[in-house]
Amino acid sequence: MKSSLASYLEVLRAPGALKLLLAAFPARFSYGMISLSIFFKVQGDTGSIAAAGLATGVNALAGSATAGLRGAVIDRYGMRWPIRIMVPSYGVALILMSFGSGKTELILLAMLMGFAAPPINLSVRPLWRLTVPTEKLRVAFALDTAAMNSVGVVAPVVATTLSLQVSPNTSLRTCAALIFLSGIFLARTWQVRTWKPEVKEEKTPPIWRVKAIQLLALEGVILGLGWGAFDIAIPALGTLEGAPQLVGTLFAVMSLFNVIGGLIAGSVSRKISPLRGFTIIYLLWAISSIPLAFMNFDWTMAIVLAFLAFFGGVQQVFYWEITEAVRPKGTAVQAMAWLWTIEGTAASIGIAIGGYISEHLSPRYCLGAASVALLLSFILIKSNQSTLSRADRIPTSEEDQAAMENAIDTTK
Repeated sequence: MKSSLASYLEVLRAPGALKLLLAAFPARFSYGMISLSIFFKVQGDTGSIAAAGLATGVNALAGSATAGLRGAVIDRYGMRWPIRIMVPSYGVALILMSFGSGKTELILLAMLMGFAAPPINLSVRPLWRLTVPTEKLRVAFALDTAAMNSVGVVAPVVATTLSLQVSPNTSLRTCAALIFLSGIFLARTWQVRTWKPEVKEEKTPPIWRVKAIQLLALEGVILGLGWGAFDIAIPALGTLEGAPQLVGTLFAVMSLFNVIGGLIAGSVSRKISPLRGFTIIYLLWAISSIPLAFMNFDWTMAIVLAFLAFFGGVQQVFYWEITEAVRPKGTAVQAMAWLWTIEGTAASIGIAIGGYISEHLSPRYCLGAASVALLLSFILIKSNQSTLSRADRIPTSEEDQAAMENAIDTTK
């Protein structure tokens, strides 16, 4: 325990390390607030859960569909001018949305925000290579990931509180202010000013010719549709049952247990192959989701969501290791970015469809759909294990480090 703490302190003492961590924090907090801020803004102004779901969905769709492209821009041109363009564009779109009122106007602004979302997480991660020695990278990545995920515990509560007790407009403007702060702070770090894109390897095979990547992409479509429906079902159910104030708390509980699950997975990943751990946890993940559609919107729902998030956090670690094991060489960023593009796009469609189902039928149908999606995804992976056979071994220390480097939300 003491040695681990000492390692983290060594990283924080590295020149520019603490400044880099703090510079990214406001933007990460803003991203943790944005979905609920959009939902409550559109639902409050239009009185329509379906419209709120559509706005949230098109925002996520625009962000996820362009994740790979925005990553490619940074890989080719560096970070300075993309940040200088995307940060003001995103902030202005947030402010404009706070003054908007019509359904069509709000949905179009939500879409514009998705296209302009600055890829803060994607930008910060490679900067650690400039900040700390190679032997400290794994600790730096772990520290960065913990900082990134920790905002999910508080940000949804802040978004819900501001939206319901002050106004959704205040929540959106707070998001804008946080984004501007991060843009200013990051632009002033020496890492952003000096970072250069890596030289690409020649003759790298297209990732879509790899059957394992094709399988993970198909799994991402199924899982994304179900998870998108889940994401909109929780705030919709809270609104319909007269307890919208609990929405942020429930998402905070999920974020907390997701972090706990990931930390525990990191301690056992050296004792079990990624593929075996992935399939075992996937089954537990699917089983834990079964009660969702039948729970009351109270503390009992929080218990179910805690288990769901815990297994999801564990599963995600093995997923990163599997992707690292099966991807073509030289596609570390592309593989994760494009897989997220597919899953995130499917999730966005699920959000939009889920908003309509929630309003015209019931959010519980969406929660049931999420459980079905998890079960189908597990069956797909289990029945095609041979395609992922390269991941059926204990990863080396170098592969663990590479997997942790890519364990990011490449949408932002």
